[in-house]
Amino acid sequence: MIYQTGPLSVRLLKRSDNLLLQKWLSDPAVLEFYEGRDRPFDLKSVNQKFFDRDDGIKRCLVEYEGARIGYIQFYGLDEETRELYGYSDFTGSVYGTDQFIGETEYWNKGIGTLLVKAMADYLLHEKQAGKLAMDPQTRNERAIRCYEKCGYKKVRLLPKNELHEGEYRDCWVMEYAG
Repeated sequence: MIYQTGPLSVRLLKRSDNLLLQKWLSDPAVLEFYEGRDRPFDLKSVNQKFFDRDDGIKRCLVEYEGARIGYIQFYGLDEETRELYGYSDFTGSVYGTDQFIGETEYWNKGIGTLLVKAMADYLLHEKQAGKLAMDPQTRNERAIRCYEKCGYKKVRLLPKNELHEGEYRDCWVMEYAG
């Protein structure tokens, strides 16, 4: 177990989670904001992206009241990303996260807010992160509201930063400094 608070827990992914990830990452409602509806995952692509690599990213499953409902990953930002985000002069560690709730019936219930706050607490206290950063697409208003409720602030616009559904999309760098 990486982290637990009340009904929410975060644990490292297991290979046996691959079918669940494939289910979520072939759901158009999830893909609208994560990866893109034009890129549904099959089992092979799930295994390649989430299991068959060693890149320093900690990939985790999110459970709520014992139900497996989502995914979160965290990682130290590499030098290229630190520069892009505006942290090249910052001497402390900067961690990034990406997350989604794959079970759509759990959307709009405050669980995403609970997850983002819990992960921020974990990264700041257990990993001694100096700052936390995310880069949601500017059109993902629900996620941005969630992150702002958790204390993240928009600090930098990244024009045409992410290829999503055949179009380069603008993203916000959002920062949490504890």
